Amino acid sequence: MAMAAEAPKDSFRLSMLIFDTRYRSYTIQAVVLGLFVLAIIWLGYNVDRNLDARGKELSFAFLWQRAGYDIPQTLIPYTNDNVHFRALLVGLTNTLAVAICGCILATILGVFIGVLRLSKNWLVSRLMTVYVEVFRNVPLLLWVLLSYVILTETMPQPRDFRVTDEMLAAGEAPAASMTLFDTVAITNRGTNVPAPLLERGLGTIDLGFMSVNLTFLAIVLVIAGSVLAHRFIRAQATAIQEATGVRPVTWWKSLLVLFAPIIALLAALGLHWEVPELKGFNFQGGILVAHAFTALLLALSLYTAAFIAEIVRGGIQAINRGQSEAAFALGLRPSRTMSLVILPQALRVIIPPLISQFLNLTKNTSLGVAISYSDLSGTLGGITRNQTGREIECVFLMMAIYLSISLTISMVMNWYNRSVQLKAR
Repeated sequence: MAMAAEAPKDSFRLSMLIFDTRYRSYTIQAVVLGLFVLAIIWLGYNVDRNLDARGKELSFAFLWQRAGYDIPQTLIPYTNDNVHFRALLVGLTNTLAVAICGCILATILGVFIGVLRLSKNWLVSRLMTVYVEVFRNVPLLLWVLLSYVILTETMPQPRDFRVTDEMLAAGEAPAASMTLFDTVAITNRGTNVPAPLLERGLGTIDLGFMSVNLTFLAIVLVIAGSVLAHRFIRAQATAIQEATGVRPVTWWKSLLVLFAPIIALLAALGLHWEVPELKGFNFQGGILVAHAFTALLLALSLYTAAFIAEIVRGGIQAINRGQSEAAFALGLRPSRTMSLVILPQALRVIIPPLISQFLNLTKNTSLGVAISYSDLSGTLGGITRNQTGREIECVFLMMAIYLSISLTISMVMNWYNRSVQLKAR
């Protein structure tokens, strides 16, 4: 019986790198990689040559030189005697503070507005539509400037809070007064809020390159432990529900493990509040929240919330209408239907574009330089760059830091996105 012989194998020829589909993709990738490497080499060569022409060299030693400038608002200790690297850390923490608070506020507002846009109440839905169209069609920089102007020009001056003997004798009230039981003062210079103080701190540990605040570390560990205990209680309740069909009452346990440990720790450390008081020409004590921070936070939150609202609306409308009809048939109220049935399913549609909005908000914090907010672009990309003349190094560091922050946000949100995806069985 005749047997079919195997097809003869062609010997490799250089022309196969172009005309043979088995090798063409590798050829294209190799060419693109080579061009990319050549472009990087060419760019580095030109940078080095231009620096030599100016009598400079690429160096980051300036980070350890004395900064010599003050930063109005800092979340970590800083003086003008610190080095530029410390100023970089201050700018980074200010950037992260605005970004984190902005993402939280924008998400809350965006979800709320996105749900109201689908309201059956004609007036409510139209008002939300006006909000979305107005905020997302005006440049963000204008909202930042407008917020800052409103806070600095319309708020009272510190002297308006003063109560004189003549006013007391005449029974007159001051032109302005503090809010929240006389604990918060909003002036044209900033917002003065009470400051938490501890009578008995746990001290710090010097690690050489940085110091660790043991009090802050203890608070973080207690909060983390409380959250883990809360998750354990919920997991246990879910297991009992799956086994018996009845979910045990756990709300009091959750409240206890979430709040009791941190309250006990703060009480043991002697927590008390320093309320701001008008002394001289300004308020003393407490914490001064600069209007630059407040204006930037408000503008970023309101602007980004308009885009998130559209994302939420699209995600909800992507869910089959039969889901809500089935929930109504079971007797669920519209609010419970939205929170228990519609939104959990819509998350799979909402989260991917939501990641982009978080990244945009984080990068847009750099607009704070327009209102003198001391974020990363104001410290490293502003004063430090001007003082040291290290434009390339500062820009490179800013690009690397923003890239690292964006990749971290993407990694966390992608992990959360995978956790809410439907699991194939």
